Order: sequence, then C-alpha cells, then structure tokens
Amino acid sequence: MMHYDILSTPIGPLLLAGDANGLVRIDFPEHGAAASPAPGWVHDPACFADAREQLLDYFDGRRFAFDLPLQLRGTPFQLQVWNALLTIACGDTCSYGDLASRLGRPSASRAVGAANGANPIPIIVPCHRVIGSRGELTGFGGGLPLKRWLLDHERRYAPPPPLHLR
Repeated sequence: MMHYDILSTPIGPLLLAGDANGLVRIDFPEHGAAASPAPGWVHDPACFADAREQLLDYFDGRRFAFDLPLQLRGTPFQLQVWNALLTIACGDTCSYGDLASRLGRPSASRAVGAANGANPIPIIVPCHRVIGSRGELTGFGGGLPLKRWLLDHERRYAPPPPLHLR
C-alpha cells in the first residue's frame, strides 16, 4: 500500500510517497501546487516523520546527507547511476561524462543523463548535482531555476571539504 504526505518547503510543497519499506518518490510542485497523489494512496503523515525532519533540516541548512530507507525502483543501470549520485558531496557537482566515467562507461553520458532524469527521489538522491561538461546547468525535473536554487543553497550551507596538508 502506498502512503503519502505533503511537505511545505521553501521550494514549494513536495509530495512524499512510500510504503512500509521506505521512501519511493518525491514529486516537485506542479504550477505552485503540490503534485496529486495517485488514486488509492493513503494520506499518512506519520509514515514520513523521519523524511520530513531530515528534509526540513536540509532546507534549514543543518543537514547535508540523508539517512532514510529508500525504495529505488528502476533498471540495473538506473540503480547504478542513482547509487553513484549518492556519492556526490553536498555543495559539489560533477558532469554527466564524469559520472559515466566513474561507472566505467565513459561513452554513456547520454544514458547517464536519461537515468538521472528518471530519478524518482530528487534532493535525497541528488540528481541536481550533475551538470553539463562546461559547467552549465542542464535538464532538471523541477526546472533549471530550482536546480540553481538547490545548488546555491548547498554551497551556502555545506561545510567546506577537509584540508589535506602535506
């Protein structure tokens, strides 16, 4: 059974959906309003207490990584890309080509882009941290202004990387 809740955030109302095993999806607002739950979904705010707390901490600049049970559902390649997204540090970015190379498939930057675009749990699985090869912002399900907002927010609040002295 799918449960859902609506979380009010600085970027608009987010639809959180999941089941007893974890978070399944986050949907961005549509025309300023919360996305609609699918027929048969049950409104259950208690199911999302941890997700709500962690997302609100993220938006308040107090959290830089998430610790939530996720139910990522996709092809083996999509799962590989989404897991690689989880390794991109808050406040950092990489290109689609860089991500493809990390996966051992340097010529698969378009496939990485397609998998990135199919990410069902944005923000927590940080697809917004992937940019074009020349540093430009490219496609994002929430729109490029939202991608810019998320990157600027993270750069403002994320702790600096540790210094490595020689």
